[in-house]
Amino acid sequence: MPPLTNSTIHFGSFVVTSQVFYKTAHSFALVNIKPLLPGHVLVSPLRAAKRLSDLNHAEVTDLFMTVQEVGRMVERVYGASSLNIAIQDGPAAGQSVPHLHTHIIPRQNSDLDEHGGGDAIYGMLEGNDGDVGKHLWERSNRRPKFPAVDDSSREPRTEEEMAEEAQRLAREMTRQRL
Repeated sequence: MPPLTNSTIHFGSFVVTSQVFYKTAHSFALVNIKPLLPGHVLVSPLRAAKRLSDLNHAEVTDLFMTVQEVGRMVERVYGASSLNIAIQDGPAAGQSVPHLHTHIIPRQNSDLDEHGGGDAIYGMLEGNDGDVGKHLWERSNRRPKFPAVDDSSREPRTEEEMAEEAQRLAREMTRQRL
């Protein structure tokens, strides 16, 4: 299955076209290079706005409608009973790519018990595990990868793995809309 669009889609300075599984007039959804839990995806505006306050009314509306629609699909596909939906709005809040993005993380009861409970997800988002920008930069520059401090067994995914998941989720979004 070819990419969802013929247009090049950027996430900050990174080309992520093959990772995109859903696109609207103002937003796109993409698979994550190093998901914190299975099904962890991102929704971002097409325009490379750095902060939520940089979006106009149409972009904000479209972004959150897309978050809602993608969230429903992710919850269904990954058998989740809940979602974490998070925005790290600026560098001091932990934003690692200077392009606004919303994390959608499907959750199940007891899924992070071995990490200290459900709230451990917040530390994971703010730590090395959640540093999307670092992992994209390492892949694009083909530099050696250093092990994660908290979870060295979790490796960033390949472009092919992410493209495969993006294609599967694109089919699920189409199925959901029917």
